[in-house]
Amino acid sequence: MTSGTTRPTAPPAPIRALHTGSGEPLLLLHGFMMSPHCWEQVAQRMSSHCEVFAPAFTGHWGGPDLEGWYLDVSALADRVEDQLDEIGWRTCHIAGNSLGGWVGFELARRGRARTLTAIAPAGGWQNPSALQLRVGLKFLSLVPFLEIGKRLPAAIAYSGLVRQAVALLLAKNTEAASRAAIEAAITSAMHCRATLPMLVSGLRFPALEHLATLRTPVRLLMCEHDRIIPNRLYARRFLDELPESADRILVHGVGHVPMLEAPDRIATLIAEHVYASRTHLRAV
Repeated sequence: MTSGTTRPTAPPAPIRALHTGSGEPLLLLHGFMMSPHCWEQVAQRMSSHCEVFAPAFTGHWGGPDLEGWYLDVSALADRVEDQLDEIGWRTCHIAGNSLGGWVGFELARRGRARTLTAIAPAGGWQNPSALQLRVGLKFLSLVPFLEIGKRLPAAIAYSGLVRQAVALLLAKNTEAASRAAIEAAITSAMHCRATLPMLVSGLRFPALEHLATLRTPVRLLMCEHDRIIPNRLYARRFLDELPESADRILVHGVGHVPMLEAPDRIATLIAEHVYASRTHLRAV
């Protein structure tokens, strides 16, 4: 069972964006069908030395409305760029998990990233490919359960059995993932309007092609017990094609969304990358 013996006093509420702290500008990007809630503990830890901005993606819970039936990584990055312009950030440090890592690479390609920490990033497949189809079918298989979940009483939709199943998908040490965080993940998935549009557009969106020539300092964090996009299959292109200067780190004992179970470690790994890069720039 996930930790926490009492139900939160109120159901989770949507977050348009977390914006907190002061210092180095740091953009945090969540994964597919997730929301800024997954970054709350990391944002709190980073806010003492970074100005943290963690927006909800278009079509995701709390994010801008989705128009039409097509949504891809480029469109997600377009909206995030608009938000960066609104808050006055020409460039920033970026940390992204899963889909957020993929969008982070796109923003880096556009010159918006000072550094990029990619945590279990998606997009490390060719288009089309069996790997791409495999991950698409994995998410597609969740759609019937999400539709049923929307119609169930909260006592069932957020029951211990459901929370445990979701926690096992996202984390290795389910006891370390708070009940509130898992309930937010369930709610995010049930209220994600981008699920089918992104799965359909993913078949057409070109694969990442700029990895070898990326000039942004990159730290790749691979999650040892990733059950969503396992490293042995989905990290291969990142391992092979990123520049030699990129950090490649296996984070032991965590699942696909490690911020839920190991926020201290993830905050430290992001902060190390941010400040190592800043120190290097000053030294030059």
